[in-house]
Amino acid sequence: MTARERATGLVEAYILTHLDDSTEVAPSFEVRTVWFSYTSRSWKVVLTSTLKDGMYYEVVYDHEKNRTYLNAYKKIDNETYSG
Repeated sequence: MTARERATGLVEAYILTHLDDSTEVAPSFEVRTVWFSYTSRSWKVVLTSTLKDGMYYEVVYDHEKNRTYLNAYKKIDNETYSG
């Protein structure tokens, strides 16, 4: 299993276990990679899903500790400034 496949599977599982309790049927969605980096046998993947929930996810594998971390974030705002 590749790093991206592992990260995608973790995010899919996270989304399914954190759906709103009022959701009777799990919605159809895809998990997509936004960014990937591999350094010194460790890696980081930033992912999002096709759900319209404003969430994005960061999955980091630390080779030295043999641990994988999943961080979930919600986009609150996106403002643009000139100059």
